[in-house]
Amino acid sequence: MKQDVELRGPGEPYLRTGQVAEQAGVNVQTLRYYKRRGLIAEPARSPGGHRSYPPETVALLTVIKAAQRLGFTLEEVAELLDTGRRGHPTPDLRARAQAKILEVDAKIADLTTIRHALAQVVSAGCDSLTHCTCPDCPLPFAGLAEGRPPKES
Repeated sequence: MKQDVELRGPGEPYLRTGQVAEQAGVNVQTLRYYKRRGLIAEPARSPGGHRSYPPETVALLTVIKAAQRLGFTLEEVAELLDTGRRGHPTPDLRARAQAKILEVDAKIADLTTIRHALAQVVSAGCDSLTHCTCPDCPLPFAGLAEGRPPKES
């Protein structure tokens, strides 16, 4: 029976690539990609030549995935991790989180506009983007396919 954690040397636990990926909830390709991007450290090698990651790698991957769910790009995550690795606190995360809030608010406004327009299409009974037959079509460009100008609001 294979152990979950093997030993690299006296008292030094490590996890193999597949174990780290499974515990962090990512696939092996994602783990390797993050390594290439410098988000996680290059792993040591076991005496048998297997990549050996410290158990803390699982926690780091969890943090990276959580930051992505909050809307941070991998580039932004890399910059934030680099800032944190320098060992002194900075207002960078707070400022970036405030900027993300503004981005989210803008996306919510866009989605609200889209939802409103779709609700109008449903209420009007539209049946085609280019040849709608509903009496008061809210689609502004439905007649363009036939050469008619868009309706004025």
